[in-house]
Amino acid sequence: MEPGRRMTLEQLRIFVAVATRLHVTQAAQALNLTQSAASAAIAALETQYRTLLFHRIGRRIELTDAGRLFLVEAQSVLQRATDAELVLGELAGLRRGTLVLWASQTISNYWLPPVLWQYRQHFPDITLNLSIGNTEQVVAAILAGTAELGFVEGAVADPGLRQTDIAGDEMALVVAPSHPWARAAPERPADFAAGPWVLREPGSGTRQVFETALAALGLRPGDLSVALELPSNEAVCSAVEAGAGATVVSHFVVAAALEAGRLRRIPLDLPPRRYSLVRHGERYLSRAAQALQSLIFRGEPMA
Repeated sequence: MEPGRRMTLEQLRIFVAVATRLHVTQAAQALNLTQSAASAAIAALETQYRTLLFHRIGRRIELTDAGRLFLVEAQSVLQRATDAELVLGELAGLRRGTLVLWASQTISNYWLPPVLWQYRQHFPDITLNLSIGNTEQVVAAILAGTAELGFVEGAVADPGLRQTDIAGDEMALVVAPSHPWARAAPERPADFAAGPWVLREPGSGTRQVFETALAALGLRPGDLSVALELPSNEAVCSAVEAGAGATVVSHFVVAAALEAGRLRRIPLDLPPRRYSLVRHGERYLSRAAQALQSLIFRGEPMA
């Protein structure tokens, strides 16, 4: 074999066409080539690998033993190439594939499911793989390349990521009906500092918004009396309903408990929270991810 030379798919196609017809002219016509081009491709293979593929008997050709063995392999390679082209075509046409997503808890439990169902209606053959974590975990997955798109409630500071607002959220300060604030709402910053509080863990978007509200009151996180830090909205709400303290969470999370009277909302001017989509600024976005973006921002699955 000549250094630096590799056989091509075109050479394999020509060889298979000739080998299955045992006729160079017919093979060339089937491939829309000249007879000389087909003959040259076969000769190049034989020369390149120093192996005779055909016996030339008068005006006829026959496969050698090496040619028969090579035909099986060549056909297999061409079939694999055809399969690969089919996969790419299906991926481009959104008829196959997997879209990996990460989302923070409130988004994944309340805002995102209807969007994913609408996406599923358009692209039933795309597998949606959703993982749930806090904002820091979502960002880590996007940076590591283990997810294409992320959905977060907090601000993202990494310059390598693109963050785009997609929806809004209203935050609420809530307590159990037995809590003293249910009878007399706190008025001074010192009242808020007294607590006790039940909070989401550091790194969550909910915690981030709460600490922003604290700063507006002139308070720091360390000024609070924190009874519990819990890793889920549901755990926080259960603890608050049991009387463990006050919390600030999405209104989506506590709407049912407020309506049922299990929690009471305390007046507090809280900043609105934005939901946002996060992606890596330098990584290629698959057609499946592009379609979801289009559905979210334009109301249509594709541009």
